[in-house]
Amino acid sequence: MSPVLAGVLQLLALMAALALAHRPLGDYMARVYSSEKHYKPEKWIYKAIGANPSAEMRWPAYLRGILAFSAVSVLFLYALQRAQGILPGSLGFAAIDPDQAFNTAASFVANTNWQSYYGEQAMGHVVQTGGLAVQNFVSAAVGMAVAVALVRGFARSRTGELGNFWADLVRGTVRILLPISVIGAIVLVACGAIQNFAGIHEVGQFLGGTQQWNGGAVASQEVIKELGTNGGGYFNANSAHPFENPTPFSNLFEIFLILLIPFAMTRTFGRMVGNLRQGYAILATMGVIWVGFTALMMWTEFAHHGPALEVAGGAMEGKETRFGIGASAIFSVATTLTSTGAVNSFHSSYTGLGGGIQLLGMQLGEIAPGGVGSGLYGMLIMAIIAVFIAGLMVGRTPEYLGKKISTREIKLAACYILITPALVLCFTAAAMALPTPGNSMANPGAHGFSEVLYAYTSGANNNGSAFAGLNADTQWFNSTIGIAMLLGRFLPMVFVLALAGSLAAQKPVPETAGTLRTDKPLYAGLLVGTILIITGLTYFPALALGPLAEGLAS
Repeated sequence: MSPVLAGVLQLLALMAALALAHRPLGDYMARVYSSEKHYKPEKWIYKAIGANPSAEMRWPAYLRGILAFSAVSVLFLYALQRAQGILPGSLGFAAIDPDQAFNTAASFVANTNWQSYYGEQAMGHVVQTGGLAVQNFVSAAVGMAVAVALVRGFARSRTGELGNFWADLVRGTVRILLPISVIGAIVLVACGAIQNFAGIHEVGQFLGGTQQWNGGAVASQEVIKELGTNGGGYFNANSAHPFENPTPFSNLFEIFLILLIPFAMTRTFGRMVGNLRQGYAILATMGVIWVGFTALMMWTEFAHHGPALEVAGGAMEGKETRFGIGASAIFSVATTLTSTGAVNSFHSSYTGLGGGIQLLGMQLGEIAPGGVGSGLYGMLIMAIIAVFIAGLMVGRTPEYLGKKISTREIKLAACYILITPALVLCFTAAAMALPTPGNSMANPGAHGFSEVLYAYTSGANNNGSAFAGLNADTQWFNSTIGIAMLLGRFLPMVFVLALAGSLAAQKPVPETAGTLRTDKPLYAGLLVGTILIITGLTYFPALALGPLAEGLAS
């Protein structure tokens, strides 16, 4: 079988699996977030944290809950890393340096999971399981809660209440993420991923010496790393490591986990607003962009030149021979179009245009299908912008799902889409202008610029993958990327929740003959065009200096 055909067949199998899971999971999540029943374990959690899960919250209270919970999470994870040297199960590792501890705490709480350290050489069992793995669950649940709050803003009327953050957080963790993770971990263990608390041991003889390997609860952390679109690897090689991703089947299963909840949440959206066709329109928009980017990535990586690349079957540098070009390309697009950041190949080794596709996927806002929760609310923001543009074309006040999109809503949506580009471009410009940060670049010219641009794009968009080649373990990059991750995560949530509160307070607008049908292919096409044009106009100059210049020169 040719490598191209193998890649296409894997893509088709993945699409079929996602289609089978879409309806039952989407409907189940809608029931979870609409239920008024609290299970006994959930009641224990509410009692422990002193929360009343039945009390409705307006958007400022909902936001305060998110910020308070996240601030405590950052402090706890920071303290856990700084105390690692005296903790049991530390494997003899010392405490993490202050700047790296801050970067890691910000990273995992912000659902970014950017790592400027070697996991198997820095983090012991307690930090991995009691700190990082816990944040993989709850940071994902926070994103889902914000998405559900925005959906309630569309579904409700004449009220400012958006639900209860603590109930949404606990339900998302206990009823959705935990059950799927248990099943997924069993599948990964069956495939060969390790799950233990073994210490450091030496194996084999390599160039006259031995090599050290760590054990760890890898399968359980790997599954939530993908399912929660987190991305932080137990090992530095991430999902290219055989302990994390042993076989081609486990590789495809991990891609499935990455895309599962973000795609299924479109069904949840349609069910909660009482119009499944609206959910299908959002799903179609996400699907078109995802399939298009995957096809482009496979084309750039298979379109090899020269006899050496022809013998290798494509641009195989930096890619696992267990997976090959096709599976690596599918994984790469899945991880950069979501906020996952997991990698099964070396992104810096992709072709110049391939690296550009990875960058553009993140710069779209990671909305196709995006992260758990963040992908849906990001796409709904773009849907509001598209409706506004359509309204300008016909001279009519724009409406979406029976809600008028007035000046207030557009200002909030505009602020949302401007935050991340401002963070990416300003921090990249500062790093390139100052003398010290440039010393971290391993490559000169366009590729070196792409390394820096990728780092801040990954951080501010809460992706977490690395272009590699950049030594990010410096005080400058640990601090600035940490700030970019926190601002890129929580500032947009302010505008999303404010928008949700504004929409929930409105009374529904009756549909008329002049109302734009937002559940039709025409609108889905308009939405795709709006996303690509806005992103292109924002980032094209930076992309032209980096991956485009490199791709055209090769």
